[in-house]
Order: sequence, then C-alpha cells, then structure tokens
Amino acid sequence: MPAYARSEIVDDATVGVYHCISRCVRRAFLCGDDPFTGRNCDHRKRWIQDRLEELAGIFAFDVLGFAILSNHFHLVLRNRPDVAGSWSDEEVARRWYRLHPKRRDDDGTAAEPEPSELAAMLADPEWIAARRRRLASLSWFMRSLCEPIARRANAEDQATGKFFESRYKSQALTDETAVLACSVYVDLNPIRACLADTPENSQFTAAFERIAAMRQTVAAPPVDPAMAAAASGTRDAWLSPVADGDVRLDPRTTCATHSAHRASNRGFLPMTLDEYLELLDWTGRQIRIGKRGSIPDHLAPILARLNVNSERWMTTIEQFGRMFRRAIGRVSSLAALAASRGRHWYQGVGTSRLVFG
Repeated sequence: MPAYARSEIVDDATVGVYHCISRCVRRAFLCGDDPFTGRNCDHRKRWIQDRLEELAGIFAFDVLGFAILSNHFHLVLRNRPDVAGSWSDEEVARRWYRLHPKRRDDDGTAAEPEPSELAAMLADPEWIAARRRRLASLSWFMRSLCEPIARRANAEDQATGKFFESRYKSQALTDETAVLACSVYVDLNPIRACLADTPENSQFTAAFERIAAMRQTVAAPPVDPAMAAAASGTRDAWLSPVADGDVRLDPRTTCATHSAHRASNRGFLPMTLDEYLELLDWTGRQIRIGKRGSIPDHLAPILARLNVNSERWMTTIEQFGRMFRRAIGRVSSLAALAASRGRHWYQGVGTSRLVFG
C-alpha cells in the first residue's frame, strides 16, 4: 500500500466523506468474549456508541454509519466545515466546553459554563478560531472518541499503555457510489463476522438504530405531523438521514427542523431509507446463504442510478476491505481528488473501473 500522508487524503477545510477504522492493539478484544481470558467485555460497545452519539451533537460532523465489533470499529463520517463556519463564537465556546468540561452535573454530563468562563473564552478570538477548526477536524473527532474509551478500558483492566494500535485508518469516499458500497459494507460487518443473521439483529450498527427507530415510530404513530418528526429523534436523531438531494425525505426518520443531536439534517444517498434497507437486507441474506443470487428487478435500478456494476455487487461488498485503499469512487472522482491533492493518481483505478464502471 502506498504511504500517503493523511493530508493527502483528508482535507478538513472541504466537505468530504471518510471511512475510518480503529483497531485494538495486539488484536486485543475491546468488546465481546476474549478467548484468552474468557472475560466478556460487551458492555464496552455501549461506551463507544454513547460517546459517538455525544460527539455527533458537539462536532461539525454528520455520522452516516457505524459498526462496533469485538476488536475494532468502523465509522462513515462527513466533515462539515461549512456548518462550523456558521456557528457564532459563543456556540463554538459552548461546544468546546461540553467536550472538555471543567465541571460536571450530578448525572455526569457537562455542566453549563459560568458567565465568567464563557467571557474568558470569548475574549480570545484566536482561541475561538482554533477551536472552530478543531470541531471540524477528523483527527480531533477520532481523538475525542478513542482517548476516553482507551482510558476507561485501561482503568477497568488495571492496565497502562496503548489500547488502540497506532492511529485510525481512513479512506476518502469520493462520490455516492463509494458511499453506498461502504455504508452497506459497514452495516453488514456483524453479519459477515457471524455475529448476527439479519440487519435488524445487528446491534451496534447504524442500520440497527434506523430500523429500531422505524419500528418505534410505527408502533406508536403520533397524530400530529410535527410530533411525528420529533418522535423520530428518540433513537436515531444523532445519525444523518439517508435520503439526500431530490429524494423525498422520510418523515418517520427525518426531523423537519434541525436536530440538536447532529450537525445537520443533510442526507447522503440518492435513495430513501426503505430502498437502502431493502438493498441491505437482500445483500445480507446472500452473505448468510453463501451464494450469490441475481439482483432482484426492483433493486437493480437503485444500483443502476449510481452506475454500480450489479453483477459485481456482492464481490464489492464481501471484499471491500481488500479491494480498496486510501480513496474509493468512480475513476473520474479519484482523478479529481488526486488533482486537488497535487497527485497524478491514487491506487485503485483499475478496481474502480471494474466495480463502478
């Protein structure tokens, strides 16, 4: 694999989508059953998801997808420097204080800053500008996620030293084709690892949270449409909605007004949540069956809209982690990214042409 500087992949000043992976050092078990000690650490999955949900309400990032497994986790994130730029100085100061509180309430949550503390932060424009950049930085997001988890796990294990191996790994997802393939790959990780048999049983994934939120809303549908939008936030309001652009947003899963639990209400795929979940479910069943059936007629147009080779769809999902390197997308998208970073090309053009056309 070519040795790319992270700056050649990630540009914090430009909106971009990234697939990030963080793995425990020496193949240690972050969660699940440790085969060496027999100890179960499943409760740590909840630590990560809770922290991820907290950061979604602080940073200028849209959380598009996630999957937490035994010794590593996957994230699909979109940085939003445009959102961070729209915040007032006071909003930046309050968000940073929530990230690094000097005081906490009885329930452990960050206390509100005192007027004097807020005034001290606002008195330094350079400090505010630096924190605004950090709140839209992928490195700072991952640091703020991993460090508390590592400290907490080390304290529980009565150990010291590294908990995660090196830094996180990242891949740039350059267009919607790459985002779709990566999202399905991430959501199906527990199924590929034989930890679950269907998306609705794949706990600690974005798909599980979206499906649970849909079931919750359908089970007790509010009468008032405004209440329907608010009710969708009871479970997955911190996740980005799926539908983007001209696709009709699903009122069951998308709040009509901005959610305080996430950076924005912007979606990320040219399809509805129902279409995405149907494609995800069909793909997951083929993985569990162990054979590759043909794409159903009503699902094929979803892939056709994104110019994805439907005949190679299953190979793409099953081998996603091995087929692609630092950047993923159509050849034209990879070329544009390389040019913007001062490079001639990125590895994977041949694979991209084969999979995405």
